[in-house]
Amino acid sequence: MATRVSSSGGPAEVGDDGVASSASGASTARATMERVRRRFGRWRELIGRAVPRNHPPIARIAIGMRSARTSWGGGSQWVRQVSRYLSDLGHAVVYDLDRRADCVLLVDPRVGGLVGFGPDEVRDHKQRFPDAYVIHRINENDQRKGSDHVDRLLAAANEVADHTVFISEWLRQYHGARWFDRRRKHSVIVNGADPRVYHPVGSAPFEPDGPLRIVTHHWSDNWAKGFAAYQEIDRLISDGELQNTELWVIGRWPQEIRWRAARTFPPTQGAALSRLLRRCHVYVTASRAEPGGMHFIEGAQCGLPVLYHRDGGGIVEVARKFGVPFGDDVRLAILEMRERYAELRRAVLADGPSGDHMCLSYARLIQDGLVLGRS
Repeated sequence: MATRVSSSGGPAEVGDDGVASSASGASTARATMERVRRRFGRWRELIGRAVPRNHPPIARIAIGMRSARTSWGGGSQWVRQVSRYLSDLGHAVVYDLDRRADCVLLVDPRVGGLVGFGPDEVRDHKQRFPDAYVIHRINENDQRKGSDHVDRLLAAANEVADHTVFISEWLRQYHGARWFDRRRKHSVIVNGADPRVYHPVGSAPFEPDGPLRIVTHHWSDNWAKGFAAYQEIDRLISDGELQNTELWVIGRWPQEIRWRAARTFPPTQGAALSRLLRRCHVYVTASRAEPGGMHFIEGAQCGLPVLYHRDGGGIVEVARKFGVPFGDDVRLAILEMRERYAELRRAVLADGPSGDHMCLSYARLIQDGLVLGRS
């Protein structure tokens, strides 16, 4: 049986020939199909995809970074999500400043690779098109990687911005204590993952007397991602100090690590990654001084409560709503997670991160910039 759009915008059954059943014959069938076409058009408007192909774009949005085609970090995922969302709303999204852009999103001041333009190119663009509205998204700092140049680069790049977005309150406070003037226009928009891919539907239930399956994944093999803690969990399981517990490690890790009990998987992305995450029960991140992070966001959106390090930076303000912190003794945190699992599972389902909310926040910010400008 085929479907058509009902008067409420949802599907309703029609006959196998594609028209609604009727005793009135062909005229009634034609009238029914006309109603279907009208209602389908209204339904498309509701989901934001009713812009005709020949309709001029609302605005031209230039994003300073392209998304990667292969496994990559959170910045590339952010570009992919926001680009698609803005395009669906009717904007023209480009990744260069060859032509006039109504709004410019500065993503990374370091030009090269996926990054197509930086602050110098944005400054030149504003000289040619003074009305262009520039939003600077900041997702980095020196503390995370132990470097001494990133903060300076961000401060210099920020001079061309009309509005600044930090991906966590922790990061806003970090840069506010060093160089950012909090009287300037700014906001905090936390990360979210693609809800078409990272969702909890079909996730594995946890049985109190069954194994607690803990998972983490990282593209980087930097020890700052928390690998010492993951090694400790691996040791506790191997030595029998954590009964009925499994550790899954996805991605890359320092080459000197020799896992004893953990199940390991190569770098994975997209639907394949989300399926692995949904087979687990708990996400663990021991990353320190993290500006925001996408790895634990993907786990949380798959319905997994989070074990997080209390020095996790921007991770803490999100994960504390549905997780358990740890410091030196990760074993105690895991035992608490097992005890409180049902409560924290409900919490992550009710108040977890959202890619939809993130994209909407950027779309509203861009709209305000286009309408109100620098006022």
